[in-house]
This record gives sequence, C-alpha cells and structure tokens, in this order.
Amino acid sequence: MRQDAVLGLSPAGFHRIVYSTWGATARTPDGALYGPPPVICVHGLIRNGRDFDFLAAALGETREVLCPDVVGRGRSDWLAVPAHYGYPQYCADMAALIARTGADQVDWVGTSMGGLIGLMLAAQPKSPIRRLVINDVGAFVPKAALERIVTYVANPRSFPDRTSLDAYLREVYAPFGPLSDEHWAHLVEHNIRTTEDGSLALAYDPGIGQALAAQPLDDVDLWPVWEAVRCPVLLLRGAESDVLPGDTAKEMTTRGPGAKLVEFPGIGHAPPLMTEDKITLVRDWLAA
Repeated sequence: MRQDAVLGLSPAGFHRIVYSTWGATARTPDGALYGPPPVICVHGLIRNGRDFDFLAAALGETREVLCPDVVGRGRSDWLAVPAHYGYPQYCADMAALIARTGADQVDWVGTSMGGLIGLMLAAQPKSPIRRLVINDVGAFVPKAALERIVTYVANPRSFPDRTSLDAYLREVYAPFGPLSDEHWAHLVEHNIRTTEDGSLALAYDPGIGQALAAQPLDDVDLWPVWEAVRCPVLLLRGAESDVLPGDTAKEMTTRGPGAKLVEFPGIGHAPPLMTEDKITLVRDWLAA
C-alpha cells in the first residue's frame, strides 16, 4: 500500500484529498495504459478509505486500486466552510481523482455515501465509470433512515480511551453483522483522532454533522439519476437495511441499467466488504 494525495477545490480554496493505492495499472514501455482499468473504492458518510484495505489488497493483485478519504474524513483536509460539505463537492473531488489515474475508464465500488457519489458520476454523459458496485444505498433513501444517521453524526462524542471508543463503534455498527476481532481492530485503528484536550474522537470533521443538521430532511428520490446510468451495476444490500429498502432494491433490478442484486441475511446498513465471501463476489463481478 502507498499513500498519495490530490488537490480538490472548494469555494474557500484548495484542500488535500489523501488516498491509499494498491497494485498498479499495467503500462506499455511508452506509458500507455492497458489491461483492466483502475478501481476506485469510496466509503460511507463518516468512514474513510481504510475500510477497503482487505478488498483493495485482493483486487491489487491484478490491478490498481485507489481508496480516498473523502474531504473532511480520515487523513484528508477539513473544509474551511462546513456548508460546502455535500455531493457537488464530493463529485468534483472524485473527478479530480479519476483524472489523476490517467485512465479513460475506471471501475467504482461505493458504500453508502460512496455509492451515491458513484451513482451520480455514472449518470453523467460520457462517464468514465465502466462497472459500478453500489453497497447498500439506492435510488430512494427514506427520511427515517436519514434522521437516524443525522442523530449520531451531528452529535459527535469524545472518548477517554480506545476501549470505550471500541465499545461505541461495536454498538453503532452492530448492523455490519458478525466480524472478526481483526476486522473490528482495523475499523477502530483507522477511525480515531486525538482532540485538543487529549481525548479520542472519530476521524471526521464535526462540521459534516453541522452541515447535515442545517438542512431540512426528507425522502431522497434519485430515480431520474438512476435512469440515466448506462453501465452494469452490482447492487449489494444488507437484508435488514433501513437505508436501502427491499422494494427499492428490487425495483432497481428492473429500471435504469437493471442492477444485479445480492442480499446478505442478518446484516443491516451497510455490509462491510472485508470478509472473503464479499471480496470474492466483488472481485469476480468486476473481472467479468
């Protein structure tokens, strides 16, 4: 794994978007790209790119994989103006990352927020996204699910030690389903920041919660965006998810690009792409 950064631009100035890179894109002696395109993996609302370490290590055996920390998360800069956090900024930043690859096409794996970014980019004319994996989000997001998410994102907590932070994450992310101690340790290790008073907090800008809380919440209807997507789509869903309702997921298999749907029993929002069964599923589908 290597670490690099690309510059994004908001109305308040430039910011660094840090990303991890695995593998490499095959190139001819004169520098031209060939073989499978790079894969970009983008995380959920207050997560970061290190969530994809296990998937990226597997995909990186045969191709280049880029896992960014979306601005305001993980190792990336925080925006000077919280109101600028939103999908227009995220899409612009990810367009800059796609350009950094030098490839004409990329494959996209997106969890929750990362899935919506991928959906919006794939719906654009002349989109470079070749194949799209959307993990537990879709063309309709219920207001009740958004209210649940905003409740904890807009009220960030601090923790005296790693043990208490670990316990909190296991509670909040219980919908992830069963994970090994190795996976939980990884999620904790890469989701910590130290605050000015020496306590621990989750690795995201509290301004993200402020921006969410300042907006009126309602159902999010993205069916027109979904209808504009033309690339093949693999849609993953936790069978207990409140963010991607079952009827929405099924409708996405018959409208727009007609997604291939795979559901995981006993899991809510969102299935972590860390276990061997899910890694194999994504790897094989992207290789088709």
